[in-house]
Amino acid sequence: MPQSLVKNYLHITFSTKGRLPLMDKSIQEKLHGYLAGICNDMECYAIEVGGVEDHVHILCLLSKKLALIKLLENVKKNSSKWMKTQGEQYQNFYWQIGYGAFSVNPSEFEIVRRYIQNQEKHHRKKSYKDEYRGFLKKYDVEYDEQYVWD
Repeated sequence: MPQSLVKNYLHITFSTKGRLPLMDKSIQEKLHGYLAGICNDMECYAIEVGGVEDHVHILCLLSKKLALIKLLENVKKNSSKWMKTQGEQYQNFYWQIGYGAFSVNPSEFEIVRRYIQNQEKHHRKKSYKDEYRGFLKKYDVEYDEQYVWD
C-alpha cells in the first residue's frame, strides 16, 4: 500500500497544577481558541475544546506525522506561556504534568463533542477527579492513585 491513511480521534484532558481554578470565564474562550490553534498548527485538527476553571478537554484528530507526547508537550508548554501573558492574575499558571488521552470511536464522536460542550453543567455534579477516574475505568486503564495527581 503506497499511502498511509489514518484517522485517529482523541479525547484529551488535563488540569491545572493542583487543579487550581485559574481559568476564569473571562479567559476560557480565548484559551480554548488558543489551544485549538496549537493543535491545528500541528495538523492535529481540533474539533472541540472546552472545560471549566480547573481543566480542559480537547477532541482532535491526531496527525499521522506526530507522536501524541509531542502534541501534548507543545500544547501545554505554549499555552502555559501564553496564559502568563494574559494578565497578572495568570503569572503563576501551570498545567499538571500528566494528561489523559483516549481514543474515540467515530460512532461516538458527537457524544464526546457534546460532552465537552456541556462541561459547565456536567461539573455542577461531579469533580474533575471523579470525572477522570470515570474515564480511567471506562477505558480500563490501570493506575495508582498516588501517581495520578500532582
